[in-house]
Amino acid sequence: MKENCIIKIENICKNYDGVQVLDNINLEIQKGEFVTILGPSGCGKTTLLRILSGFVKADSGKIILEGEEISNVPPYKRNLNTVFQKYALFPHLDVYDNVAFGLKLKKMPVDEIDKKVSKALKMVTMSDYEDRDVNSLSGGQQQRVAIARALVNRPQILLLDEPLSALDLKMRKDMQLELKEMHKKLGITFIYVTHDQEEALTLSDTIVVMNYGKIQQIGTPTDIYNEPQNSFVADFIGESNILDATMVRDREVNFVGHTFECVDEGFGENVPVDVVIRPEDIYMTSKIESAQISAVVKSSIFKGVHYEMFVETENGYELMIQDYNSFEIGSEVGLIIKPCDIQVMRKERTCNEFEGEIVDSTTVEFLGAEFEIAETDLEPGTKVRVEIDFDKVDLLDDKDDGAFTGVVNFILYKGNHYHLTIINEDRECIYANTNDVWDKSDMVGVKILPQDIRIFKAEGDE
Repeated sequence: MKENCIIKIENICKNYDGVQVLDNINLEIQKGEFVTILGPSGCGKTTLLRILSGFVKADSGKIILEGEEISNVPPYKRNLNTVFQKYALFPHLDVYDNVAFGLKLKKMPVDEIDKKVSKALKMVTMSDYEDRDVNSLSGGQQQRVAIARALVNRPQILLLDEPLSALDLKMRKDMQLELKEMHKKLGITFIYVTHDQEEALTLSDTIVVMNYGKIQQIGTPTDIYNEPQNSFVADFIGESNILDATMVRDREVNFVGHTFECVDEGFGENVPVDVVIRPEDIYMTSKIESAQISAVVKSSIFKGVHYEMFVETENGYELMIQDYNSFEIGSEVGLIIKPCDIQVMRKERTCNEFEGEIVDSTTVEFLGAEFEIAETDLEPGTKVRVEIDFDKVDLLDDKDDGAFTGVVNFILYKGNHYHLTIINEDRECIYANTNDVWDKSDMVGVKILPQDIRIFKAEGDE
């Protein structure tokens, strides 16, 4: 554990009704840090915060606060305070009594309570509101009162569970700045949960990106934005062009039918990879002869600071570009991408892989369903590894026509096709490449032709 570490999370796991909500979470948080846990709904971020606060007990793992394990310490004995999404203010108490509530429970002297409440309200610029009914306050004012109530006990760590989500856009942006300033003044550790990427980039010293109950990446806002470690992080944080590519050799990568110089090394030769290029890092020019590739402008929208354009390259790939200059729809343009603006990532997977079992000579079971296969001489009960290419997974509108049923959970546009994650109620996933347009949360059936299922005897199975 680092010398400045205030809280250490070790191997935390949590299941709800057989579904793994947190899967072996490990994290160290430093004193005075503003750490944001970021991810989509259902990724496990709020569950992790509730385990930290003591309101939920982990199935396994440890929470260590300044060298002392607190996994079994009740919430009221932890020197942590939580600001909830819905604030949880007492409607029958005025502002002063809401902030003073915890201090009164501790039976502190009245004059000391007065001093602490006054100081806490001053911190959140609510000094003149002591006698106000909390129901008469705006959403932003209620949020300040909730923060004052959390701060009045001077906790070592302040936990904030999407505290700005109920506010309108302008109020949310104002409160982001106030929270950042408050953190700087107080010098205590903030652990903040949100699904808002811009909020995370604005507020944080460190961002922890989560998905499917696992940590995907930990880093500074600059690291997370400029050096995403996988396609989920690249797509979730800001706008991105994410494309299939081949690492030809060190410092040379091929995508959209062209070989580009890059700065990445150590991937090997002729290895499938993904590349990420931010829209602001593609340069457009009318001088096509001096560009690396040519394209045609398909759309152009003014976004206030820049124009957001979609272009189609000569090889049929669609790219998003953000530029201060506008180019006419239908015009031919040249594109230039600098080596330092190409981020190469290892592919998380090159095909679907599952553990399965032979049912009979023409049937295999995996993903909790039975699929027809080309005839095999493997004995029933044999454990096997199943492989299916992404483009061999057929998605059906009628879920009853498929052997596997799930919902579209994640959609990644790869320039000339969509890469979809289909997930069922047991959180089992299958991945598909398609040119069809699906929406997130669409219920689909999955069909795979027998000849497209590859079967290999599992290692160790006799």
